[in-house]
Amino acid sequence: MAQQQGMDSALFERRLRPVYDNLEVGNNRKALQESEKLLRKHPNLLCARALKGLSLLRLGRYDESHGCLQTVAEEKPTDDSTLQVLSFCYREMEQLDKIVELYQHAVKQNPGNEELLAHLFISHVRVEDYKAQQAVALQLYKAQPKNAYYFWESVDRESALPEKRKIYLGLAQRMVDKHIKEGKMETEQEAFLFLHILKLQNKYQEAWEFLTGELCAKLYPGAPVSMKFELLKELGNWRELNELLQQLLDADRDRWDFYKEYIQSSFELLKLTPQGVENGDKDSLARCQEFLQRIIDSSERQRRGPYLARLELHQRMRAEQLPAEKLIGDFDEMVIEYFRLFGDKSCCTHDIALFLPSISMNQRQALASKLLLESGVTSTSLPKNKEQLQKHLCALQISRMCGSHMDLPADHLLAFYTALKLHYEHGRSTFGKKLLATEMGPSDAYALLAANVMYDLSRRENKSDHLFEALCLLQYVLRNSTSNFHVKLLSLKIYHLFGCQVGAQEMYEYLDIKQIQLDSMGYVHCQLLPLGGRFSGNRNVYDATLKFFTNSYKERLEYIALTYRFCTFSKMEEFMNFKERLTNSLQYVACSVEAQICDLVSCYGNITQNLSAYVAMSIEPAEDRIAWHELSDNRDLGAIIRWDPLHDVDAAEERRQSFDQEVEVLQIRSLMLRLFASFIDLYHGAGLKDSAAGAETTTLELLRESWTGLFQRLRLMNYKPLAQKFLVNLLPTRLHLLLDMPYERFFDDLAQLVLDLQSGSAKLAEQCKRVGDNVIATMELCVQTINDSNESNGMDGLWKRRGQQQRVAASLEMLSLYAFLLSVLNDKLQVSSKTKTKKKPVENKVDGPQPISEKERSQMLQELMRQLKHKLEACDTAIRSWKAPVLPRDISSFMSDMSLKPEVEATLIGDVSATFKDSHELMVTELRNLLKDKIRMVAK
Repeated sequence: MAQQQGMDSALFERRLRPVYDNLEVGNNRKALQESEKLLRKHPNLLCARALKGLSLLRLGRYDESHGCLQTVAEEKPTDDSTLQVLSFCYREMEQLDKIVELYQHAVKQNPGNEELLAHLFISHVRVEDYKAQQAVALQLYKAQPKNAYYFWESVDRESALPEKRKIYLGLAQRMVDKHIKEGKMETEQEAFLFLHILKLQNKYQEAWEFLTGELCAKLYPGAPVSMKFELLKELGNWRELNELLQQLLDADRDRWDFYKEYIQSSFELLKLTPQGVENGDKDSLARCQEFLQRIIDSSERQRRGPYLARLELHQRMRAEQLPAEKLIGDFDEMVIEYFRLFGDKSCCTHDIALFLPSISMNQRQALASKLLLESGVTSTSLPKNKEQLQKHLCALQISRMCGSHMDLPADHLLAFYTALKLHYEHGRSTFGKKLLATEMGPSDAYALLAANVMYDLSRRENKSDHLFEALCLLQYVLRNSTSNFHVKLLSLKIYHLFGCQVGAQEMYEYLDIKQIQLDSMGYVHCQLLPLGGRFSGNRNVYDATLKFFTNSYKERLEYIALTYRFCTFSKMEEFMNFKERLTNSLQYVACSVEAQICDLVSCYGNITQNLSAYVAMSIEPAEDRIAWHELSDNRDLGAIIRWDPLHDVDAAEERRQSFDQEVEVLQIRSLMLRLFASFIDLYHGAGLKDSAAGAETTTLELLRESWTGLFQRLRLMNYKPLAQKFLVNLLPTRLHLLLDMPYERFFDDLAQLVLDLQSGSAKLAEQCKRVGDNVIATMELCVQTINDSNESNGMDGLWKRRGQQQRVAASLEMLSLYAFLLSVLNDKLQVSSKTKTKKKPVENKVDGPQPISEKERSQMLQELMRQLKHKLEACDTAIRSWKAPVLPRDISSFMSDMSLKPEVEATLIGDVSATFKDSHELMVTELRNLLKDKIRMVAK
């Protein structure tokens, strides 16, 4: 230590530089060699030893690295270089509490060191210890009275627990008030923090006075306008808000968010001053209309904002039963004018859709007819340019939103589909040439609309042929427009609908979903993978998703630490909310649980390897780690474009129902995982985990009660399957599958079997019979499902395919977990018989009789294993005979219906058909390999 302190700093830095350089470029082996070389000359150089530990860590030599780092940490270093390297190691190892200990020791040796105290504060930020943050921030301010440290303490008071929040916020306000009186406030972030503290206490008047005062104008001239809106609305100062918005809209005439606030303020003014109209003054709505008209008339180029605002004003007035038509004009004429001006923009459809719910169905359909007429394209003509093509698309999309397509007979829908295909091909060949690889084709929306129409037909007839044809059309579009993610999303949905996991995986990879999209968009694939028939294939997708969540967790903590370091308090709440939403994401929690179940189902090694893999999962049956009431729904359900009839679409209700059902599915899967883990821990818990004697039995019994109680509650809840009226609707969750399959009885009886085996209950033979019957029933269900699939293959092999695959996969999941459990029980009983360790008869007596001997238990277990082996073989035979899905019509029939280019028809439909065949063969191969592993597991 003395040698290290005495070394010249420049020499010290120069000798360590090669190690840093090699670590930076990823040459960890060379970095290890350089650090060892340096340590031979200077064995007490702590920083070199810490760098050696980091090199070992990155080489995967974790035990050596841990020993090396522990030795350095015990020396309680105080130099910044060593502390930084150790901190880096502990961050990579996710041992953030050790960083706190490091800097606590360092601060004890150097109590007034500003740099060490700052690092200690940041280390407390990473572990979210707000009380410790306050204490360190106060120490820092006393050591170095800087504004940053003063406001660090204020922020920590704001972040206090909810029950103490009111007290701490009041104290934080007094602290900042004192700072202002002393003239020490210096930066805009400090001004923002004071405003935030006032708003959290609902002191809006004080916040407004500060925001409009001289100090804030000087320090925070760039205060967002939205802050003024918010305060004026809370204070009810609608007139000032109205005037402010007029000034802002004069400067920026296309701000839709400003227009909405402006119209809202006009209505609030009308409520406040109804007597103004009687005195001959113009009311606020008349002034609002004049203002909007003046903006329209005086604008050099046409902007959407004022036209949309006029439609919004008309809609709001009709809702309040005010004379909208007299003041503004006819609604249909305004919509047609908007369509005439902006119909050549792709956003026009959803702009107009905002106002359709306010008119009757008859009015909507009449308006849709007028828009189709206005587009200038008839049943006998084609668009003459890109602008007219986009207007025609807009009119067709609005027509579908108004429900015009839903009551058409099947032959009319087929004719409409054919027309859409022809329009797509004409648009592609005429206006879609020489597009960049990143551009979408101008006529792609025709094909998307055609796919929706064909789904309507398929659903009406309960047949897959129309939808399969739509899938082929979408694949054709994707060849011409490789960047159209709408086409990829719809193709992914159809592949999943037909149970084709290979096609779905191809589309998912083609979408190239990454980073935060894995949370917001991952649901389109990840939530549909479990029980799809490919356990090992699913694991790779879960790994990629979970890797993002684990890596981003570290990054999120660093972002929050950086907001303190650079005093960017305006971003702190955003980062905190972001961290909470990702940590409690349903997607993250569900993928974690499903990945662990996949691992248990897919175990294929010997008993020692399987138990080692189980221990590595760190499942704690007694501890439910999921914060159920804080689960966050981060799905972006608006990513898949839809033009379905507005009166039949309730996106908010669909989101709520699907989220509730996905949470219930997660409840079942999480509890199943914990219950199964309690089976393993009951026999191997003492050797694998630290646990008190008898605790495993209590945990198992509690989980068993929860298991049966959960299924009883779910049946009483009587959840309805998600509506499948339109192609864009979310596919049904697995909730009803899990309730229909014998999961409840299967694992409940397994729990009793495990308890009886342990105690040697006299009812063990009866329980073995019950479990054996469950196995037979599960096997028969699997075989019957495959036979039904083969029988229906002659008529339509795709329409019910997904449900059939899920039932087979669920059956094999239960049998695979049962096989793993039997192998564990058998191993334990064999070890017990070899060592001849007999359990004490105390507490094992059941109504007097002696427990069954271990030899008899072992014989019963062997019989269960033999029975399971035969049933698994029967499943394997059935799966081997499972036929690939046959298309409802032959390929030549599809080719004649596609009406695309002859040279692409054969290869296109052939490729899609081959995808279904490959998916089936891969699934059968994986399931048979799984069964072979389980047969080998129970054949010992």
